[in-house]
Amino acid sequence: MVHVVLPALIPDIKRVYDSYFAAFHHDPMGEIMLNILFPGGNVNSPEFREEHAKGTLAWWHQSDSQYTYKCVDTDNGDIVGMGLIDVILRRRSVEERAFQGVPWLQGEAKERAEKVLKPLHDMHAHVIGVLPEHQGKQAGAALAGWGLSFVDYTNLPMYFEASPSSVGLYEKLGYERLKETIVHKAETLGTATDISVPLMVKMPKSAGGMSFYEWKEKGYPKFNAATPVSKKQKL
Repeated sequence: MVHVVLPALIPDIKRVYDSYFAAFHHDPMGEIMLNILFPGGNVNSPEFREEHAKGTLAWWHQSDSQYTYKCVDTDNGDIVGMGLIDVILRRRSVEERAFQGVPWLQGEAKERAEKVLKPLHDMHAHVIGVLPEHQGKQAGAALAGWGLSFVDYTNLPMYFEASPSSVGLYEKLGYERLKETIVHKAETLGTATDISVPLMVKMPKSAGGMSFYEWKEKGYPKFNAATPVSKKQKL
């Protein structure tokens, strides 16, 4: 079984989000997120998925920074995983950085969802999901490996929102756990206790081994692949 990561196409929308919804249902924090983002409905119903696909296509037509990609099993062409990534290549205005909210909800449900999503939006965290039956079969590794390659090709750090249950895996892959965490309050989530969401970052090879916090202290300089940054270099 060989997995390849490719850009998602318009005809892929429903199959790509099969992975997203199934993966989130399979994870305790993911299940909570689904209930907050899509309350009171069956996300697997044909009616919901049809409307979701239309909304996703509309978003693809207007977004200029978020990309969706798929993990494909080359034995049969099945889409077994997916990812979302925001790629920020230039300094943006305050208006461009502003959180756009949750337009598909109203009232208290909208306020609740926005409390959860805004911190993630501000971090531009990278998200992946794999069909539960394909977890542990290298699909996740293929998606993570693509992310690692992307970091080195672009010389951009990648931020990742890990679930409490998967943070150890990403540390093994070389992601650095940030000191900052997103703490979702129990009253917002409807849980017995607050839940902390670990945030990870992967620095490119051109950082020369510099940690995220060392890079931050230097004022977020741009990386140059031809001249890797050394911890001893002055920038």
